[in-house]
Formats: sequence, C-alpha cells, structure tokens
Amino acid sequence: MVPAERMKAKREHRVPLTVSAVSVLRRMEVLTSPASAEGLIFPGGKIGSPLSDVAVSKALHRAAGTKDVTIHGLRSSFRDWAAEETDFSREVAEMALAHAIGDKVEAAYRRGDLFSKRQEMMAQWETFCLGHG
Repeated sequence: MVPAERMKAKREHRVPLTVSAVSVLRRMEVLTSPASAEGLIFPGGKIGSPLSDVAVSKALHRAAGTKDVTIHGLRSSFRDWAAEETDFSREVAEMALAHAIGDKVEAAYRRGDLFSKRQEMMAQWETFCLGHG
C-alpha cells in the first residue's frame, strides 16, 4: 500500500503485486538493511533516502539499451496495452495507474478501488511483459 502522503492525489493506493513483483521484493529484502535504509525497498546512495529519479532513469536506459525511454513511457505503454489488448474497462486501467477521477460527481460515488479486477489485470500484464502471452 502506498500511503496518501506519497500519492499525487493524496489518497492511499493499494497495489496488487504479482508473483514476479513479490519475487523482486524478496530479493531486495536480502540486499537491504532496515537499519541503514530505514525500511526503503530501493535505497539511494545516501542513508535514509530513496533511489533518486535520475538513478531510476539511468537504470531504465541501461536495461533498454537506449535513452529513448522514460518512466512515463512505461506507464503509457501499460495504458495502451490495457486499452488495445485486454477487455478491462477504462476505469480499471486508470485506477491501476492511480489516476484521479476527473468528474466530481462520479468521484463522490465511487468508493471502491477495483482491487480484484486490478489484480487480474496486473497478472495479465506480468504474463505479457514476460513474453508468455
């Protein structure tokens, strides 16, 4: 769960983790020390601070073999995949990206977070990303 104070919309965001995501987190647990990293999963070079956005961008560029990729591009790729390759509703995809509901009336009535549908979606995204689908 991502606490409200860390979210742009200032609302808590539950994240449905896939098998692969949990595996990464377990491997990171072995590499990080709670005492030195203050519980951060991906600690930065300075004790108590998270990995910087610059470090994340560099890692992405290295993994992709090009600087023509961005974090926003990854989010956009997910959104395109959800719209073009799945039958999940727009609302499920938007909620997966933690986008706020633009319509104030709709936002007032929507209380759930579509967690089980997002869980299904992320399992399919994992399969797609791993090249199994």
